[in-house]
Amino acid sequence: MNTRGLRSQLRDSVPVTGMGPQVGAYGVQDTLRSGFSSVKNELLPSHALELSEKNFQLNQDKMNFSTLRNIQGLHAPLKLQMEYRAARQIQRLPFLQSSHLALDTLKGNDESISFEDILNDPAQSEMMGEPHIMVEYKLGMM
Repeated sequence: MNTRGLRSQLRDSVPVTGMGPQVGAYGVQDTLRSGFSSVKNELLPSHALELSEKNFQLNQDKMNFSTLRNIQGLHAPLKLQMEYRAARQIQRLPFLQSSHLALDTLKGNDESISFEDILNDPAQSEMMGEPHIMVEYKLGMM
């Protein structure tokens, strides 16, 4: 299926703002403000479920938060979101890979085996460098 043809059909039938490149005063794309145009950005999802699968965890969290709000009140999802944010901020030094064990425990993912548990070997990580330089860069000393 030609997705460009479908996009032009959608553009003709439904008024959508911001789908194309920004056009300047002379009818030419404003590259400084909108960046370079890319075919990848103009393609629509190839399948109807692609967007649903991409946003599955976000939709699951929203549903859980709304259920929690209906059952326990407004304070429960706010407290849980604050705990998630605090657990995400816990990091190891920049040259070591963080496991985010606290976040996995809060979300209940610590008891399940997923794709990342088997094929995410830190020894095969591409992020390797001089520890002192990486810490100085993170602290803004360089």
